Amino acid sequence: MGIAFFDLDKTLLAVNSASLWVRDEFARGHITRLQALGASAWIARYHLGFVPMKEALLRAISFLQGTSEALLRERTTRFYETRVRSQFRPGALRALEEHRSAGDRLVLLTSSSGYMSELVARDLRLAEVLCNRFEVDAQGLHTGRPLGEVCFGEGKRVHAEACASRAGVALADCSFYTDSYSDLPVMEVVGNPVAVHPDRRLRREAARRGWRVVDWGAPAPPR
Repeated sequence: MGIAFFDLDKTLLAVNSASLWVRDEFARGHITRLQALGASAWIARYHLGFVPMKEALLRAISFLQGTSEALLRERTTRFYETRVRSQFRPGALRALEEHRSAGDRLVLLTSSSGYMSELVARDLRLAEVLCNRFEVDAQGLHTGRPLGEVCFGEGKRVHAEACASRAGVALADCSFYTDSYSDLPVMEVVGNPVAVHPDRRLRREAARRGWRVVDWGAPAPPR
């Protein structure tokens, strides 16, 4: 048995769910225009290489302080069912079944929240979720702090190594599928790194190292 790790945004999904979330939250009046513009600016600055995403993630988590876990879980479920569930790439679904048939353990490795990731894992029948989770106090309110290691960059590698160790699997027997250069720390330690619709930097790195590059297509537009 090996482990097949899968990134979520722009890999399993054809979209970036974080960007969709910001627009959806603004449209529904959950955040102000200023907050939406600020969040979008952080996402854009990250994609342009001007700000470390870990810093942006910690900043976003801090804004949750004092908010209800139950309410955020409810809003995430509605968002997933109406905006995200239809966005899985057809090639991603085929790859999942290929690894499942081979007896591999399927694991989601993402910077997304636990609330979103658990819904994805349920629908795709994944064995485990490695993601960003948030600390909650006894009253069910977010403290504004992450729970455990932030799952991004080197943090993703830490999560992947711990997962492989728990399963008694060597990383050389693992695969990882991602679109992002920020996931290079994980790509470098698995035996089968695969770039899925890679960003410009990852495409260059994949070509340099001889890593496989795949096109998983896009979902059919809704009727």
